[in-house]
Amino acid sequence: MDEHHRNDTDGMSRRAVLGGLAGGLLLPTFAAAEDAPIGTYPAGATGDSVFVGITVPLTGAYAAQGQDVRKGFELAVEHLNTGNELIRKLSPLTKRGVLGKTVSFGVADSEAKPNTAIQAQSRFITQNKAIMIAGSVSSAVAVALNKLAQREKVIYLPGISGSNDTTGKDCVRYGFRTCFYGYTAAAALAPVLAREIGHNKKVAYLTPDYTFGHTVQQSVEAFTKGFGWTTATNQVAPLGAPDFSTFLLNIANSGADIFVDIGFGADAVNSVKQAKQFGILDKMKLVVPYNTPFLAQQVGAQLMQGVYASSDFWWTYSEQNEIARMFVAAFEEKYHYKPEFGADDGYLQFAFWADAVERAGTFYPPAVIKAYEAEVRRPSTVGEVYFRAADHQLVRPIFVLRGKAPAAMKGPDDYYDIVELTPGASVMQPPTLFGCKLGPYT
Repeated sequence: MDEHHRNDTDGMSRRAVLGGLAGGLLLPTFAAAEDAPIGTYPAGATGDSVFVGITVPLTGAYAAQGQDVRKGFELAVEHLNTGNELIRKLSPLTKRGVLGKTVSFGVADSEAKPNTAIQAQSRFITQNKAIMIAGSVSSAVAVALNKLAQREKVIYLPGISGSNDTTGKDCVRYGFRTCFYGYTAAAALAPVLAREIGHNKKVAYLTPDYTFGHTVQQSVEAFTKGFGWTTATNQVAPLGAPDFSTFLLNIANSGADIFVDIGFGADAVNSVKQAKQFGILDKMKLVVPYNTPFLAQQVGAQLMQGVYASSDFWWTYSEQNEIARMFVAAFEEKYHYKPEFGADDGYLQFAFWADAVERAGTFYPPAVIKAYEAEVRRPSTVGEVYFRAADHQLVRPIFVLRGKAPAAMKGPDDYYDIVELTPGASVMQPPTLFGCKLGPYT
């Protein structure tokens, strides 16, 4: 038996003790079960390194956001392999690598297409024995990779996925989501909208025609209904539409007070710019319930002035959070811009995966899953967080942002004020509300 395999199996008693101390009850040891291979274990964990497969959109409507998530993943891998001080804030047992093994990775372009992502991750699993797979920006991709992960028994970390379904009806035992989603975004944003804009407003929605768009629209509609907001029109547009004229003309003629743009990535950029051309932004208040990274930069601060948006990270929070300060500084030093929320989510997901593996003392997937499910609290770039055992959703604060006037910006990246930071537990649905049934460990 080689040294690395001893590291995996000798950690069983340590896992049980740590799980008991942090989670309130002892984790099962799975000692006998580890003799039976599952997923890519033990083949993917027998050498000096472990491989992680990453798929993000590097082309298409979500390319800029995919690159941002990728950079968060890659910075986390670099920090894991060097035992960086920042990663150890999130994964206290980390020394160098994960369980002493170097983390290597491959990246493939998902094109924000489920079939493309599945093909790429299937290759990483079969050819590279990926011990974990990661990445999405499209929730359709996240849901598809959830199913792949559960079937192949390989842990999956989505990156960005804003649909309620990802940890709702399409949740799986092998998937863990860090980012916010439609329900939590709407729950945090709606009271602020009512307070700042008023009650009894008529709303026009522009909704992407897939699981992300529909669940965000339904959530915003449900949470604003209590403040007397009603729907004037809901225009459903295809992902990657080059021209939103037909939809925006209907919105312009709807008599709405509020324009809620649920578009993401290049779709958000194009629809906001075109809405300005149609005169919509001159007569309706723009709201972006699930903010797109780089949106203010790409449409200009003038169009985003006074716009309310939900997010799960904004870099100026580093002024009051030490871990956020360390992350923003490290990211900016490497990539020369302030990190957006996708990069933050990517970094956190890899850090918390490493933490779960280290606490489990093994890469054996059911034991790692149990470590996640122990609901251990960790400090993070957004405050204290933990994964909810019932649906594998990170309980995390939600940022409500308001676009700054150009004259109020203190620097080129200073696009938003943080209006409110809403505690995660206060805006999350009961775990069973969206039909989550996690499925088996083995």
